[in-house]
Amino acid sequence: MDPRPLPALLSQTLVAFIIEFDNEAEHRMPHRTTRQGSTDAHAPWLVSMAMWENCMKPLGDEEITIRELVRRARAVTKFVGMKRWGYISIRPDPSGSKSSADKLVRATPAGRKAQEIWQPLTDVIEHRWQDRFGKREISNLRESLSAVESQLEIELPDCLPILGYGLFSKGRRYKPRTASHAPRDLHLSAALSRILLAFALEFESESDLSLAISANVLRVLNEKGVRLSEIPRVTGVSKEAISMAMGILRKQLLAAIEPDPAGGKFKLVRLTPSGRKAQNAYRKLVQEIEHRWQTRFGEDKIHNLRSSLEKLVGDGSADCSPLFGGLEPYPGSWRASIAKPQALPHYPMVLHRGGFPDGS
Repeated sequence: MDPRPLPALLSQTLVAFIIEFDNEAEHRMPHRTTRQGSTDAHAPWLVSMAMWENCMKPLGDEEITIRELVRRARAVTKFVGMKRWGYISIRPDPSGSKSSADKLVRATPAGRKAQEIWQPLTDVIEHRWQDRFGKREISNLRESLSAVESQLEIELPDCLPILGYGLFSKGRRYKPRTASHAPRDLHLSAALSRILLAFALEFESESDLSLAISANVLRVLNEKGVRLSEIPRVTGVSKEAISMAMGILRKQLLAAIEPDPAGGKFKLVRLTPSGRKAQNAYRKLVQEIEHRWQTRFGEDKIHNLRSSLEKLVGDGSADCSPLFGGLEPYPGSWRASIAKPQALPHYPMVLHRGGFPDGS
């Protein structure tokens, strides 16, 4: 059996980190959700770590333009959502500019409270990982990530972007790194995100399908048929994200949804002949890019990165992956009210719904 693709190892490690971060934030933060209601009358809507990284962290306690916020984050947040959810206020530029980029953004009182709670959590989760996996293992992972990230040629954000049309990660231009670029001691999540995004951008420059669709949904399909209801369980991706991906696969005639020949209410998803070709192309391309990276970044560096990730990911299943040891949600949390994941995504499904890494 071929080894799991490098982006899958990066993704499962990153998603586990984010879920731990999100669980802790939910536990500490006044918030509102559909399932649990509100813990405070003025609490903001619960969102994921991505909205901290792409909006509230670069915003700080200043009032700045949307243009400046995007420049600092190197990513575009869901501005309408973050305002509606209670984290930010937005007002027109007092000089009279009609450009939306010149509108002024400021954290609301609830947003500032969220910033205070989010600020230390990346360190909190990293320290937990050191206790759980061992300081040496996490140090090795840090070093292997840094050895690759420091060689990236463009300035990428510290989180994955919200997926765009077609569930693509591409779509934004990133500035090239200059000779004066000073490497930072990145948090694990930032280093994982940057390397994974770099891989996705290279993949999507040569593929008609996004890496998010290819690595999650297309990967698990076959000509015989897979029950539609089973796909969220085997991919670790939400029903809503699966529905979006299936719409694209069906539109491109790569997959078809049919009644189960055995009867009953279940529906099967089958690969079409074109879908099988697309699946093979996905598998071939991720292997080719990893081989290119061995040449570009150094075979030993990619080997060390893969080795560090494999120790944390294990076989990737809920029963045997060490990553699942920290994913138990707090009682009463929204994740405690849904089925426990049996797998983690092979590429994060960061959607406009709140930035959760599994598309929830």
